[in-house]
Amino acid sequence: LAADISGGIRQKRKFPQKVMVWLAVCSKGVSPLVIFENGTVDHDRYIKEVLPVAPKFGNNTFGAAWTFQQDGARPHIHAKSQEWCDKHFPCFIDKDHWPPNSPDLNPLDYCIWDELAHQVNWETVRSKKTLINEVKRAVRKVSVDVVFESCSSWTNRLYRLSQVKGNYLR
Repeated sequence: LAADISGGIRQKRKFPQKVMVWLAVCSKGVSPLVIFENGTVDHDRYIKEVLPVAPKFGNNTFGAAWTFQQDGARPHIHAKSQEWCDKHFPCFIDKDHWPPNSPDLNPLDYCIWDELAHQVNWETVRSKKTLINEVKRAVRKVSVDVVFESCSSWTNRLYRLSQVKGNYLR
């Protein structure tokens, strides 16, 4: 809440600017950041703007033997996206072999987005342009150790999920 000029109280938006981004992580680091300044992301945009970044990053990082994992977002599970992944990744976990809503198994969801948000200097964000610049800066500041630890905990998280029969971890 914030006081306005006449002494009234009004709701203040916590994050007045927003921008959609895509990022991938693995035990060896973070991928290049993809920023969507305008509009939403459908499967066509996902295929054209995001998916070509992922195999380049994966192949440069691991060579020819690695697996691509994505969550159950609509652009990810669309038939054309799944077909693209099948054709361009050395291995990928398709939508039928991955839980559709699985934040406990996505290092971005259980760790990295929070770390990224803590690296953003929110006091300097006044426009979409300054937000984009801050996000770019924040991605570079995310600790390699944090990324490694969050990815390293993945197999333990998978085991713990099996113990709680797929319920969310606490």
